[in-house]
Amino acid sequence: MLKRFLHRLVAIVLILFVSLTSALFFPIAFVIWLTTIPFDRNLRWLHKFTCLWASLYIWVFPPWTVTVQGRAIVDPDQTYVIVSNHQSMLDVLIAFNLFIHFKWVSKAELFNIPLIGWNMYLNRYIRLKRGKGASIRKMYRACEKHLKRGSSVYLFPEGTRSVSGEMRDFKEGAFVLAKRMNLPVLPIVINGSKNAMPKNGLNFHGKSDIHVEILPPVHPDDSISVRDLTDSVREMIRSRVLEEIKLQTSMR
Repeated sequence: MLKRFLHRLVAIVLILFVSLTSALFFPIAFVIWLTTIPFDRNLRWLHKFTCLWASLYIWVFPPWTVTVQGRAIVDPDQTYVIVSNHQSMLDVLIAFNLFIHFKWVSKAELFNIPLIGWNMYLNRYIRLKRGKGASIRKMYRACEKHLKRGSSVYLFPEGTRSVSGEMRDFKEGAFVLAKRMNLPVLPIVINGSKNAMPKNGLNFHGKSDIHVEILPPVHPDDSISVRDLTDSVREMIRSRVLEEIKLQTSMR
């Protein structure tokens, strides 16, 4: 009981810290947006600051450690369709910790969060209302626009977080974009975030070691279908997700 109370207390303190620092950082983000937008059409400087803002919550919280493998794989001059598995709300902070330039594809509700959501608007991240055909079509157009202008886009092809850590099926949208724009897919594997902040809860769950692995880009080939590309990338990621490895081991 005491342990549960302490974990809840830590979560409350973290939420308060996020709220207070957001009140400090959003005005800075606004000034960066205002002063750089005339010459920085892709808002790279604002995104860099947003990466710093988000990464702060990982850096100052000792129970969460993030290790990244494969940073050298990323070509800063290349535009990617970035995809990863999705285990936790914490995955968003983890992705920013990579310091790769991209535009998020994110559910529309997050844009309504004061300060943080407003910063998403400034960054021109991409809104998506799940299950709404018009919103999906608008999302595709926005993604294509940003990709043509040299900004990568980041999507979670599972669509929503996994409760167990085992992967859901991948939706084809990200891979349709990669094929249509003839751009490489950059697969990213996230392990350990489920333990830090599982789905359907904001409580602290003790020390968590989070490991991120950037895999080699997959260049879409004219001979491969969207479905085969989707399945191939999903298998690349799945083969490195700990919950999937444990499941396969238990079935032998």
